[in-house]
Amino acid sequence: MALAGRPAVWWARLRGRRSAARPLRLPPRLPACERPYGARAEEKLDMSMYPVESIRNFSIIAHVDHGKSTLADRLLEITGTIAKTGRNKQVLDKLQVERERGITVKAQSASLFYSHEGVNYLLNLIDTPGHVDFSYEVSRSLSACQGVILVVDANEGIQAQTVANFYLAFEAQLAIIPVINKIDLKNADPERVEKQIEKLFDIPVDECVRISAKQGKNVEKVLEKVIEKIPPPHCNTSDPLKALVFDSTFDHYRGVIANIALFGGQIQKGHKIVSAHTKKRYEVNEVGILSPNEQPTHKLYAGQVGYLIAGMKEVTEAQIGDTLFLFKQPVEPLPGFKSAKPMVFAGMYPVDQTEYNNLKSALERLTLNDSSVHVHRDSSLALGAGWRLGFLGLLHMEVFNQRLEQEYNMSVILTAPTVPYKAVLSSAKLIKEYGKKEITIINPAQFPDKLSVSEYLEPTVLGTIVTPQEYIGKIIALCQDCRAVQKDMLYIDEHRVMLKYLFPLNEIVVDFYDTLKSLSSGYASFDYEDAGYQAADLIKMDILLNGNPVEELATITHNDKAYTTGKFLCERLKDAIPRQLFEIAIQAAIGKKIIARETLKAYRKNVVAKCYGGDITRRMKLLKRQAEGKKLMRKIGNVEVPRDAFIRVLKRQTDK
Repeated sequence: MALAGRPAVWWARLRGRRSAARPLRLPPRLPACERPYGARAEEKLDMSMYPVESIRNFSIIAHVDHGKSTLADRLLEITGTIAKTGRNKQVLDKLQVERERGITVKAQSASLFYSHEGVNYLLNLIDTPGHVDFSYEVSRSLSACQGVILVVDANEGIQAQTVANFYLAFEAQLAIIPVINKIDLKNADPERVEKQIEKLFDIPVDECVRISAKQGKNVEKVLEKVIEKIPPPHCNTSDPLKALVFDSTFDHYRGVIANIALFGGQIQKGHKIVSAHTKKRYEVNEVGILSPNEQPTHKLYAGQVGYLIAGMKEVTEAQIGDTLFLFKQPVEPLPGFKSAKPMVFAGMYPVDQTEYNNLKSALERLTLNDSSVHVHRDSSLALGAGWRLGFLGLLHMEVFNQRLEQEYNMSVILTAPTVPYKAVLSSAKLIKEYGKKEITIINPAQFPDKLSVSEYLEPTVLGTIVTPQEYIGKIIALCQDCRAVQKDMLYIDEHRVMLKYLFPLNEIVVDFYDTLKSLSSGYASFDYEDAGYQAADLIKMDILLNGNPVEELATITHNDKAYTTGKFLCERLKDAIPRQLFEIAIQAAIGKKIIARETLKAYRKNVVAKCYGGDITRRMKLLKRQAEGKKLMRKIGNVEVPRDAFIRVLKRQTDK
């Protein structure tokens, strides 16, 4: 109240004193290379300065942990895209799961500006994953490139995924620049690695570039090789707009952000574009480049790689592999991508059924960003409504689950992984019902009876194992245990051997990789590719509780492995089901034949506690009466398997 009566002059003086004490200071404008990572430029770039002849689109491919992301960091620093600081580690690995595991999961792109011999070049770099489960990301990235940098560790040499990635690039007819990384390591042997590259890939030794990405040694030479060896894209700005969507993400405020590669024409804000896949029309709100964060530009021209925001609100609208063109200027759609073939299936259910709609929304958004996941609606009597998801491998499944938890705060139940089988039907009735002779079996409940099937088929993969020669004996024994057939054996040099085996996918899907690593002290590497289906002696195994089959626990297995699988499931159930007042028989059965059994003993009252001696017949009479009561109880008693027991048995067997 005292302040309310102050004169206006007093307030003016106070305001003047405050403004004098705290003048408004604006921070100085920093050049692009010195701006902090994540800062956004206010002015838009003019991309017309970079004609098609001065554009180079390339990817970095390698085996896991051979230094792709470190090399990408150095290239970003050298070209002034990011400031040189000690904190630049895995700059392009933006996901939390990537930083935690130290692996690349998503291919990320960045545009670099580099001046060489007085000419300004635009280099579009795509950093790709190295693990076999994410090879779909690699093949997608290569579609937007004209060349690759093949990174090989100077210490470890050529590994299984190095071979697989080389052939992906070779089949796409891309220019390949071999780079030998980590030459600063104590045990590095670049000469040996150069000989391996020459022997396996037929690339001359003098074409290899020796670098240390960590120290930045000789990295400039890689950029020079990119400009010299990799051709510019074959396209023209005067052609009609033709843009390939090779990746997309979802933003809560701006909708779908599509990563595009332009194969013709130009695009700018305000253009009306049409999707070749959905036939929907959009107006472009923003275009720009990734360097590595989004930086808006006035236009994007043929040969350039960038992002586009066009008000796509639904996650299904930006299909990866789709072609975008200008309204009333239709073009022949680009071939797109071969759809990813799932190798592993697992059931996914919400922990609480009230979370079903939230989980559905999270799955839709995450599958937009990871289009290699196949989703089918499913339901289970024990676990409720959910989905059957198809993944490219076990690591892919784990990473997908981790991203659901971290990015969308969803906790889910993930069942044990299975593989898709096939059955060739002989029954005319079933052929008419399914509308085809060969059916795919994802769920054991759909497994047809042996009498109506001419043969069962199981998926196979061609596996490549690269290992030091001292571990060959153990690894061959492991492969034989997994019903594998040896196809080839090649000595890469005097120390390393490359083995090729044809594996049934079911045998390698759970713990083959871990066993291989432990047998070889971590030195062996493994990679596989799809090899079609082969005939197999498959059976459906039921789990019975007191003679009643439990549908959710039925499994498909090979006849040779039936006993071990049945025994393991019975033991696991015995630990999971709570004891009852009557005895429970847990059995594994193939048709009418019981192959394994565990007995869960009943709770029992000590009925002979009151007998202090006397005749033995008295004790026997009491025990017989108790046994008759338990027998009657077992007849009328119903075994209720609790939900958490189902979860413990069905979920991934990490403690196997």
